[in-house]
Amino acid sequence: MRTYPDCFPCFFRQANIALEQARIDEDRRIELLRDISRVLSKCDFSNSPAHVTTHIHRYIREKIGGDPFKDIKSSYNRKVLDIYDDMKSLITESEDPLCTATRIAIAGNIIDFGIFTSVDMEGTIEKALGEKIAVDDYYLFRDDAGKAGSVLYLLDNAGEIVFDKLLIETLMASGMDVTAVVKGQPVLNDAVYEDAHEIGLDKICRVIDNGSDAVGTIISWCSEDFKREFSDAELVISKGQANFETLLHEEHDNLYFLFQAKCSVIAGHLGLDRGAMILARGLEYWKSGV
Repeated sequence: MRTYPDCFPCFFRQANIALEQARIDEDRRIELLRDISRVLSKCDFSNSPAHVTTHIHRYIREKIGGDPFKDIKSSYNRKVLDIYDDMKSLITESEDPLCTATRIAIAGNIIDFGIFTSVDMEGTIEKALGEKIAVDDYYLFRDDAGKAGSVLYLLDNAGEIVFDKLLIETLMASGMDVTAVVKGQPVLNDAVYEDAHEIGLDKICRVIDNGSDAVGTIISWCSEDFKREFSDAELVISKGQANFETLLHEEHDNLYFLFQAKCSVIAGHLGLDRGAMILARGLEYWKSGV
């Protein structure tokens, strides 16, 4: 998908959130936001919003000399771990643990500090368990997962990865071999290896990085090792909105998108309401030309 005019306010809002997290004073923030206008002027808007956002956050990290989201990422890892046992019980006591774990994973996608600065985790879990999923390919997903011996799970945000850990554990309990994928370098509040280690994900499954600092998964910017993993994977679970943006037109027989349409551009692109929950088999969307 391409970048739309409605994306531009979000680009600046995301940048300002990052600078606030880095505790940059207002005068310096204005100066950096002015510079970001020049970064934007060099971007190719026929690419996805995630491409553009990547260039913005590379610039911010270069100027501030680090990861502005480091502290809040760790904070949300710990915060979600506090409710891990409750969520685990919801899954194990349900009639269909895989369905419940999948819905809880979609609920976790609400944790996104590029869009929201506060999160109602309990409310979004209740919504995910009780409300209709707008695009619901669960039965296809269940069948494909049952046939796949291995799964490549593309993680999204820190904090959210605790929700993903629950789905990964559920898949592994059915005998599947799961490889979880983090970003190669920090960008926004996306999960890196440090986050996977903090929540103990590396103790239950193999964790690799994709060799990239891109928002989403821009295959051409990833490492050769990751490209092989992606191509060879029997089943790919792509978590989050930015992964949807960047992988929508990748042709893979068993690629599933799990996310919430958190912005009006993505929701409008899909013909859905903002906040819609989605579990979609990717090839069906690729064929339809969405």
